[in-house]
Amino acid sequence: MVLKILPKSNLAEWIDHLVQRHRVIAPKSSGGFTTFEELKPGELPNLEYSTTILPPKKVFLPPRETLIQFERTNGGNQLTPMLDDQPTVLLGVHTCDLHAIGLLDQAFSHGVADQHYLNRRENTTIVSVECLLPCSEHCFCKSMGTVTVPERFDLHMTELGDAYALEIGSSAGLNLLWDLFSLRDLEEPDYAYLDKAMSEKWSKFTYRLDADITELSSILSLSYDHPLWAELGETCLSCGACNLVCPTCYCFDVQDEISIDLRSGVRIRSWDSCQLPSFATVAGGHNFRRQRADRLRHRFMRKGKYLQESFNMAGCVGCGRCAQACPVDISPIVVFNQLAQTRAVKVNATGEEQA
Repeated sequence: MVLKILPKSNLAEWIDHLVQRHRVIAPKSSGGFTTFEELKPGELPNLEYSTTILPPKKVFLPPRETLIQFERTNGGNQLTPMLDDQPTVLLGVHTCDLHAIGLLDQAFSHGVADQHYLNRRENTTIVSVECLLPCSEHCFCKSMGTVTVPERFDLHMTELGDAYALEIGSSAGLNLLWDLFSLRDLEEPDYAYLDKAMSEKWSKFTYRLDADITELSSILSLSYDHPLWAELGETCLSCGACNLVCPTCYCFDVQDEISIDLRSGVRIRSWDSCQLPSFATVAGGHNFRRQRADRLRHRFMRKGKYLQESFNMAGCVGCGRCAQACPVDISPIVVFNQLAQTRAVKVNATGEEQA
């Protein structure tokens, strides 16, 4: 572990240093909301934000992107992939979102690798920040094991009063600090401050899941036919807001847009939502998740079971964005706990788990 100290008075100097060499995307606040946006020269990020509307996954998987351009010419057909390889620094990422990006890395490199996602990812260095307070009343990151930085990271910042402790986790993270003369090594008071900040942080985050995260997949398996899904289906509006704000949702739609002369066009990828009625409609008009309860159950199964079994990582990082965005107040921690309590009742009554 390599640690350095950056005084807050020199933060602007470092940001200017980065902006001159990279595209820097960081949290910016306006009108009471915070979003990840590109920093212009002279701008500073808001590193003390609570949460953002959309997660930083949009840097690697934009809501709408051009995958290829195609054109018919006299010499034949020409296809041009649209790859973004601009050197980028993604600054100010909370640890829950960093875990989410780790899951997306696995998903888009699994099987047939996605060149568009991976090209952006390989050209991006992530600077994460330690959350010393819960983001909102909806978050439950401690229960999901995402309240601390994952094993693999580039550069991690922890606020220490009038300075930041910078933990270097990769050569890419180290490269962001070259020629930064305001850095200094940690001294004994810095270590004491850091230990105090981390120990005090832990008690501010509470475990909110009424089971261990390792049990979540089993709980959902036993709850496939639970009446709760029908109950929630009566409430859910199938608006897709939960998918749009989720840092680990990566379903998309692909469409071709053709010019009026039929000689050129583009292939567009855009975010999609498994909660929309049209999502599971296939040839012949058959919809294999026609009921809202079926679609909502699928989302929770994916977040707590399917992705866990595929990548050994839960598909929910406990950020709480979906609960905050849901117009009818469907909260994942409430749903998970209701299912966990039902299983506990069954176990107490029979002495063994029953489906």
